[in-house]
Amino acid sequence: MRRSKNGQAVPAERLTESEVSRLTALRDTARAQGDLDVWLRTRGVFGYIGGQRVVEVARQLEVGESSVRNWLRWYAREGADGLLSGKRGASKPKLDASQREELGRLLDSGPQACGLSSAMWTGKLVAAVIQAKFGVSYHVQSVPRLLHQIGFSVQRPRKRLARADPAAQATWKAVTLPAIKKKRRTAAE
Repeated sequence: MRRSKNGQAVPAERLTESEVSRLTALRDTARAQGDLDVWLRTRGVFGYIGGQRVVEVARQLEVGESSVRNWLRWYAREGADGLLSGKRGASKPKLDASQREELGRLLDSGPQACGLSSAMWTGKLVAAVIQAKFGVSYHVQSVPRLLHQIGFSVQRPRKRLARADPAAQATWKAVTLPAIKKKRRTAAE
């Protein structure tokens, strides 16, 4: 969403008489029920609609400017219902169900079957395959959430030396490490 000019954060369709009446009813209901959050949000939107700047509304209601901007964005998008308490609506998934199934099959087949030289999937590789196959971009940090949603778990390889001797490692842990650790001093020393 791009930044709006001062006084234009609420579109004209949200300034109709019926929308303002719904906002008034929501404010009155919130006040009667003691819902301070919704009451503050409606007061903030009314202040902005009435000509106050975001900074002035925030100062008057003793909240942050970012809160007021969020309220205005919610009201612009959903009307009075956007100011209700509760979880905000999640954005629509970028891949539909059939695309997610196809992605799952691609991941099951492995990176080499997809024409990649790597022997294991990484977030960057999965994001690149999604971009190439479906034309949708995913940030590398969002890939694990997507993988979890389609039934995969993110796994990281353990780093082990290929030629390590397990017996020598056990001896080192049991004998050498305790010998080199500092002994605790007692209060008597």
